[in-house]
Amino acid sequence: MKAAVVNEFKGPLETKDIPRPEIKAKDVLVKIHACGVCHTDLHACHGDWPVKPKMPLVPGHEGVGEIVEVGSEIHHLSVGDRVGIPWLYSACGHCDYCLEGKETLCLDQQNAGYSVDGSYAEYCLADGEYVVKIPDGLSYVDAAPLFCAGVTTYKALKVTEVKPGEWVAIIGVGGLGHLAVQYAVAMGMNVIAVDTGAEKLELAQKLGAKHCIDFMQDTPSAKIIELTGGGAHGVVCTAVSQPAFKEAYRAIRRGGACVLVGLPPEEMPIPIFDTVLNGVKVVGSIVGTRKDLKECLQFAAEGKVKAITEVKQLEDINDIFAEMEKGEITGRIVMDMS
Repeated sequence: MKAAVVNEFKGPLETKDIPRPEIKAKDVLVKIHACGVCHTDLHACHGDWPVKPKMPLVPGHEGVGEIVEVGSEIHHLSVGDRVGIPWLYSACGHCDYCLEGKETLCLDQQNAGYSVDGSYAEYCLADGEYVVKIPDGLSYVDAAPLFCAGVTTYKALKVTEVKPGEWVAIIGVGGLGHLAVQYAVAMGMNVIAVDTGAEKLELAQKLGAKHCIDFMQDTPSAKIIELTGGGAHGVVCTAVSQPAFKEAYRAIRRGGACVLVGLPPEEMPIPIFDTVLNGVKVVGSIVGTRKDLKECLQFAAEGKVKAITEVKQLEDINDIFAEMEKGEITGRIVMDMS
């Protein structure tokens, strides 16, 4: 089968033929029809994070397609089912985190396109217990980005505990943020979007944000406090810069929550005195569970959320990574593998 493989950190990806995976009792084999490209894939190929991925590696954790083989111990799935293979490739299933519905915190988890080969390939092996079915009527291209970017932002909004009618601020309206705006609107929240440039702010407004703030023209936190009469009930920060985090923190009202999903290259200091005095919560949120995925896919199936996508091919992957490094991508890139 054809796959894109990276053989060493910071090396180019090579599109070549590799053996088609063989399933075991609890596996399924998925013929990949589309795969989203996530910034995490770039970090994996560069070895940027303390826990290093396997090498050589087939990246990809937004792969979606059709099951073509089912292991003997998998009974809830059938050949022909449309599924996606998310970042959480598998978890142990019996630790405290798994039993409490916090499987993304499992210490024995495997991650697609990181600790195991992912879906930059014609076929991808998956754990049959952890793939998630794609609702009818949702195309492969539209579904692919939701298996990481979609579920990450949806879960982060749940973590804010913002109620319908309350205010949430989305810091950064890029590949993650443009989905966060849509999910927040669909969940009944009043949305303030923060970014810079007419194109992104017009997009946020089109997607349903009630207010859009250009951080190059206004101080976001001051503007948010003014607009909401005290600050946002919740903030989701998708940006990775220290100034963005500072403004996100300052924009929260007393008792509110600042939820972080971006992974910055530097430390972000937290003012402990103000955090205690104001009862503010600063929370990290990592992707989402299978239940979160089902919920976020359903919003898309109902037409309430749609990722802005640009379709490319597997052979374009090195050019895609180059564009990603330069920050030249709007929305999400999806590789059509069909």
